[in-house]
Amino acid sequence: MDFITMLENRRSIRKYTDEAIPEEKLQKIVQAGLLSFAGKGLNPWEMIVVRDKDMLKKMSGCRVGCGTMLDGADAAIVVLGDSDKSDTIVEDCSIVMAYMHLMADTEGVGSCWLQGRLRFAEDGSSTEDYLRNLLHYPEHMKLEAVLVLGMPAQHPQPHTLEDLQYDKVHKEVY
Repeated sequence: MDFITMLENRRSIRKYTDEAIPEEKLQKIVQAGLLSFAGKGLNPWEMIVVRDKDMLKKMSGCRVGCGTMLDGADAAIVVLGDSDKSDTIVEDCSIVMAYMHLMADTEGVGSCWLQGRLRFAEDGSSTEDYLRNLLHYPEHMKLEAVLVLGMPAQHPQPHTLEDLQYDKVHKEVY
């Protein structure tokens, strides 16, 4: 599969079957994140891989309106940035998330980016504090997002090149 075809096929998946993600597929998803590039090669990101069903259920309260997909997931990867190490953690962690999101789809695993930074939990706390209380990561580690993972209950139709918003591309000047 070429890169464009991979991008066309990638879709956010929010509903999952009860089938477990094979460990080798989860390992490839993590490896894709670890292979991502970062500003100045600092790699200021760290990940917490969660497979415990009770913890995933607790985590489902981390976001108003959309955290519930964690309750039906088989795994989640919490991506954090070390604010003591770099001032580009948002960008660097986003690249990690994108690589893992693409690898998940390539491996037939459903995934959805659950934004954590600047979001709120069902209890009114920030998503970051809510997850920090559950997962015990230190204060200097800042939450970017959670990649929610599971075997897809369904996979929407791929995007097509004909449907792209070419009107958003400007040449030479705006």
